[in-house]
Amino acid sequence: MDTKVWIVDKSVDNLVGNPQIVDAAQILRDNEVVALPTETVYGLGGNAESDEAVAKIFAAKGRPGDNPLIIHIADRAQLDRFVLEVPPVAEALMNAFWPGPLTLIFKRKPGVLSEKATAGLDTVAVRMPDHPVAAALLRQCALPIAAPSANSSGKPSPTTAAHVLEDLNGKIAGIVDGGATGVGVESTVVDCTEEPPVILRPGGVTQEQLQAVIGQVNVDPALMKTEGEARPKAPGMKYRHYAPNAPLYLVSGTREFLQSLVDEQRQKGLRVGVLTTEEFVDQYAADVVLACGRRSELETIAAALYDTLRVFNQRKVEIIYSEIFPYSGVGHAIMNRLEKAAGGKIITE
Repeated sequence: MDTKVWIVDKSVDNLVGNPQIVDAAQILRDNEVVALPTETVYGLGGNAESDEAVAKIFAAKGRPGDNPLIIHIADRAQLDRFVLEVPPVAEALMNAFWPGPLTLIFKRKPGVLSEKATAGLDTVAVRMPDHPVAAALLRQCALPIAAPSANSSGKPSPTTAAHVLEDLNGKIAGIVDGGATGVGVESTVVDCTEEPPVILRPGGVTQEQLQAVIGQVNVDPALMKTEGEARPKAPGMKYRHYAPNAPLYLVSGTREFLQSLVDEQRQKGLRVGVLTTEEFVDQYAADVVLACGRRSELETIAAALYDTLRVFNQRKVEIIYSEIFPYSGVGHAIMNRLEKAAGGKIITE
């Protein structure tokens, strides 16, 4: 399959009717799969009402079929077509954060969406992306679009069209290139079928921001596990994700301790990588030392995380040691992704 690439300037005021958007939307209506930019990461979109289209998403990613997909919509009216009810807390969160990096879980109406998209659950995860290209494409195709991240399953999520091509060239019909994404980590997933609501995946909207709007919001105690015991209600809850090619270890300790681990592996002849931040990039001696944003601004780490993990692949390291980051604000999302990328491997001084 030839993968077509449409380059779209996201700064244009009204993209609905743009020839590239029209072309990509028709391919989605034909039940083919198209990668599209969002404000978080690139998504791999397909018609959420079509078993055929959703099956193509899973096939392209190599993703297990028991992992539900997030449904992306263009406007609030679409939600009522396939959701049984909208609880008041969900209404408040939508008013505060949609469009934006927040996914909400609702009870779904039967017989509307593909059972493959919801993994057979009686719930559905929905969000409204805050990206002009995604918004225009969703309006143009007039479909609810199921869209996990547009990468091979288990690999770092894509934040540029080049990342998508690296993983999926020849496996999907097309890629809408709208430039680099902004947030860099996926949306926060909140289960609104529980009372109080429960965060199932940390992301671009923090627990503190949610609680400022609706009060108490719990966190799923199984959040940091790499293996779920039951079918997950949200993406990213069951399998290892975001992993670079080389084994990744998180290091809880001093920089001197991390350096000692690096020295030990280099003495064995291994090519070693270190993931740190701009503040400390000059303080390590390793084969590859990469700065992933600034520790003083966790949002910059989130934005650069997946790209940094892919650079380690390009630099062909054989083992990676990463600093850990504060579990506050977007740091919860950063550490969730790193723990999954490491398969839970943490070395403590």
